[in-house]
Amino acid sequence: MPVQRGYRQACGIARGLDIVGERWSLLLVRELLLGPKRFTDLQQALPAASPNALSDRLRELTDVGVINRRQLPPPGAARVYELTPWGRSLEPIVIALGTWALAAPRTAEQQFVSVDSAMLTIRTYYVPAPGRPATLRIELDDRGSAGVFGVHLTSAVAEVFHEPPLEPDAALTTKTDALLAAFGNADLRGLMDTGAAMSGDPEAVRRLLVAVQVPAPADQQQ
Repeated sequence: MPVQRGYRQACGIARGLDIVGERWSLLLVRELLLGPKRFTDLQQALPAASPNALSDRLRELTDVGVINRRQLPPPGAARVYELTPWGRSLEPIVIALGTWALAAPRTAEQQFVSVDSAMLTIRTYYVPAPGRPATLRIELDDRGSAGVFGVHLTSAVAEVFHEPPLEPDAALTTKTDALLAAFGNADLRGLMDTGAAMSGDPEAVRRLLVAVQVPAPADQQQ
């Protein structure tokens, strides 16, 4: 098991922590929920983790069956890490933990948001609403090539992909913090005032922003 000093209890909670309780383990799971990543991608998403710590966690999670490592076919030929089906079943647990933690005020040092974490906000807090399906290209231009995503909205779910659509209904280029601040707001002017650029159907962008209803953190609740 990954944990060096296990809890030595039969309780399922203790056994689960024996598997994913080491530092960085659950954040690696978070970073792989939207698809496979290279080691360098994981380093970028978890900048406070040392390369040795990431290597150790990846090896341990691979050994126990949470993560799988595979080689991409040519011309990529890169080695990537991805969640196994068992690993992907951790998603509701990881999301529930994150939502639960919103009740705790954020500290001054808790500022960094990984690009996948920002985009998981869409999939997690999307409130289903009537409307025709729409596809969007989202570019977080403060995150380089890692910040380009595709979003597909339906009346039931919001799907998020690393691969952007070739012919989206709308395209939005913005900063990560600006996008997160715009969720839940129907007025696009505030987002555009931050320097964001938009093309295509503005209603698709508005529909996305309005439908992502993130619970207010404890330090912002009235």
